[in-house]
Amino acid sequence: MHNELKNSYQEIIAAVGEDPQREGLLDTPKRAAKAMEYLTKGYRQTLDEITNNAVFTSDADDMVLVQDIELYSMCEHHLLPFVGRCHIAYIPNGKVLGLSKFARIVDMYARRFQIQEQLTHQIAKAVEEVTGAKGVGVIVEAKHMCMMMRGVEKQNSSMRTSVMLGNFRADPKTRNEFLQLVKG
Repeated sequence: MHNELKNSYQEIIAAVGEDPQREGLLDTPKRAAKAMEYLTKGYRQTLDEITNNAVFTSDADDMVLVQDIELYSMCEHHLLPFVGRCHIAYIPNGKVLGLSKFARIVDMYARRFQIQEQLTHQIAKAVEEVTGAKGVGVIVEAKHMCMMMRGVEKQNSSMRTSVMLGNFRADPKTRNEFLQLVKG
C-alpha cells in the first residue's frame, strides 16, 4: 500500500501545479504516504485485537465514566481532520473493561475516514458488544477542519454528538446522571 499511496501523493502534488522534484517536496510523497497509513490504521485493526481479552468479572453495577479521551479523525467528505474528545459511560453487567481499552476503541474507529455521527455510534456499539453492559452513553465533541479551513470558514464552531443505548436510552435518570457528570 505504501508505494501506491506514495505515487498518488506525487500525482496530487503535480496536479496542483507544484514540481514534485523541487527540493522541499522530494520526500513529501513518502512522508505523506506514511502519515496516511498511520491516520487510517483503524482499518487494519479489529475489536478483539485491541481489547485483547481485557474484560474482567466484576460486581460493579454503578455507572463508570471515562472522560476526555482525545480523538483525531479524518472527515470522509473532504479528507480533512476533525479533532476532539470523547466521553464514554457504561453500566456494567458482571463485566468491566480495562481502562486503556476505551481509548483504543476510540482510536480504532477514529483512525478511519469518518463522519462524527457514525464514529459516535460505532464507539457505543463496540463498548456494548465487548462488555455486555446494561447501558452505554457516548458523547463526542469535535472541531472540523472542513468547516474551519474551507467553505464557511467558521473558526469557533464545534459539533457534539451523542448515542445512548440500553439504560441510557430508556431511563432519563441514568441519561441525566451521565450528562451531569460530563458537564462536571
